[in-house]
Formats: sequence, structure tokens, C-alpha cells
Amino acid sequence: MTDRTDRGVLAGVIFAVLLAQVLLYPGVDRLVRSLGATTDLNASMWFLAAEFGAFVVFAGVWGVFSDATGRRTPYIAGGAGVGAVLYALIAWLPGAVSLPFVGVLVLRVLQGGATIAAFSLAMTMLMDLGGGHGKNMGAAGIAIGSGTALGAPLGGQLYEIQTTLPLYVASTLSLVVAVAALFVTDRAPSDGRSGLAATVSGLKQRPTLGVPYAFGFIDRLTAGFFALVGTLYFRETFELSPGETGVMLALFFAPFALLQYPFGVLSDRIGRTIPIVLGSVLYGLTVMGVGQAPTVAIAGAGMVLTGVIGALMAPATMALVSDLAGETERGTAMAGFNIFGSVGFLAGILIGGTVAGVFGYPVAFLVAGGTEVVLAVLALPGLLRLEKPAKDAVGS
Repeated sequence: MTDRTDRGVLAGVIFAVLLAQVLLYPGVDRLVRSLGATTDLNASMWFLAAEFGAFVVFAGVWGVFSDATGRRTPYIAGGAGVGAVLYALIAWLPGAVSLPFVGVLVLRVLQGGATIAAFSLAMTMLMDLGGGHGKNMGAAGIAIGSGTALGAPLGGQLYEIQTTLPLYVASTLSLVVAVAALFVTDRAPSDGRSGLAATVSGLKQRPTLGVPYAFGFIDRLTAGFFALVGTLYFRETFELSPGETGVMLALFFAPFALLQYPFGVLSDRIGRTIPIVLGSVLYGLTVMGVGQAPTVAIAGAGMVLTGVIGALMAPATMALVSDLAGETERGTAMAGFNIFGSVGFLAGILIGGTVAGVFGYPVAFLVAGGTEVVLAVLALPGLLRLEKPAKDAVGS
């Protein structure tokens, strides 16, 4: 296939993985009750945390194996196929054999460990393509945003039909991913490989990757925060149904999806610093504003603005990973980015859920948004030292 065709298929893979994931969010409190949980906030928190805990553990494993073996597609197809089976088991087993909720969480961990192979390595394969890192990461960003934008309202409507239906649809989507991955040309670099130790050692020689990793962490922290706290905030504060909550989440994800590609191309032209730092500061401020909104209309407007600003910074952050990583380290480098991102998502779920439970939703939004602003200010000097001329970013 050509680079353009592969870019489209890989973006489709990422889209489907995220769509399957986000389908579960709008009615997660209703879902965990149907799977045997006895609480809403705590059980929802651990159901989401189990998946992202697995992301943290397994993203690096898949990245290192991929770089060391010089192959990507077998891990993507295999991970998606196993994930499809586990999504279906989560929906079916609790009712069939009276599986306790802790058993559901074990299945959720295994499903997350398989799913991250498809997500992280599809992003890595986009890094392997030519045409500019901003363009390739913009394609990843628009796929992520589109999957989450559609997943939120679609998941809400599926919950209105049947509580476990989103899990079965997620299983079907994962099967589609497993098949689609087989049609992509595997361009993983194969020259100069010398085993797992050499791959990890090469990454250790690039500590500058810590800068985009830090921004990936905090950006995903707010995403995890919205997945749990934002969902329950809209449900409880404004008394929205799962379907209406899905629409509220889509107000963020729609502009986040539509604007990622053009903003990714923009970062190739003007560099990464302005989109990352300016975007992070404004993003944090808008997150804080959503939590203080007096009406659902104002909260919805804040979600739209948050999506636009998120689209500005996200592809530039991912492209910075591509700028800094060596060709034979890309799988491990992107895995590292996804590890930090998954830790951030996990932190957003756990910290956000804890703060909201103790101090209430407005304080939780202030903590999440304020953390984003503080990190942007602290990381600015390091980011300025890393900034490449725009022409170098395009040429790479």
C-alpha cells in the first residue's frame, strides 16, 4: 500500500479501538451495577482504572517486542482479536456463572492488556510513515477524537437499549480491527536490531522524551477525569440520562476530532512549543470553568471550547515524540508516551474520583485544570531547549 492508504487504514484502526473504549463511558455507573457492583462511584472508578492499569503495564512490553522483532502487525491483530473475546466475556460471564465483580475486574485487566497492543502499535506504525510527523500524528489525533466523539453519544444510545450492549459492540469493533491490521504494510525498521536490551538502552539515552511524556501524562489525566468524574458530574448535577451525557461528552470530542489534523500540520510549520504550552494553559483554564458552570448550556459551551484547545496541543505533543525518537526506537518511544498517558488517565480516574467524593465536583475540576496549567509553566524552559526548526520537523 501507499503511505496515504496505510495512513487511512491505521487511522481507522485507532478510531475503532477508541470507539469501542468510549462506548462504555456514558452509562458506566449503570453498567457496573449490571455486572455485580454494589456502588456507583467507587465501582465505576475501579472498572475504568483496571483497563488503564493494564495499559501502563503492557504498553511498554508490546513496544519493546515490536522494536526487537521488527514487526508490528501481528501484535496489533492478535491484541485486537484477544480483546474482542474478552469484551464479550465481560458482558456474558457475570450472568452466566454468577461471576463476582472482582472477576469482572480481572477480565477487564486482561482486555486492557490486549487492547493497548492495537492502539499503541497502530500509532507507532503511523510514526514509521513519511510525510511529516505532524501530519501523521494529526491523523492519529483525528482518529482518536473521532472515535471518542462518536463513541460518547452512540454509547449513550446503546445503553438506552440494553445495558451490556456497548460491550458486545466493542467486541465486534475489535474483530474488525484485527482483520484491518493485516492489510497494512509493516514498515518497522529492521536494520541494526540487537535485541531487547539494546532497544531499551537506546531509549534511556534520550531523556528529552520526558518532556512530551509529561504533557502526555497531564493531558490524559484530564481525559480520565472526564471519563469518570465528568460523566457522573453531568449525570448528577444536571440530571442527564446516559444518552444526554453522551451528547455532552461529544461536545468536547467533536471539535477535538475535526481540528486535530489541521493543527498537526500547523505544528509542522510553526513548531511544537506554541501549540503545546499555549494549548495546555488555556485547556486547564477551560476545564476549571466547566466545573463551575451554573447551567448545562454554559457547561456545554465550555466542553466545546475545551475540545478546540485540546485539538491544538494533542498532535503537537505526539509529534514531538516522533521528532525526538530514533528510527529503531519508535515503538518503545511511543509505548513510553502511552505508558505515561495511561498513568495519567489512571491518575485522573483515581484522583478525580477521590477528590470528587470528598470535596465535591467543583473542587475536583479545579484540581484537574490547575494541574495542567502548573505543568505547562514548569515545563516551558525544557520545551524551548528541545524545539526544532519547523523545517526539520517536516523533513524528519
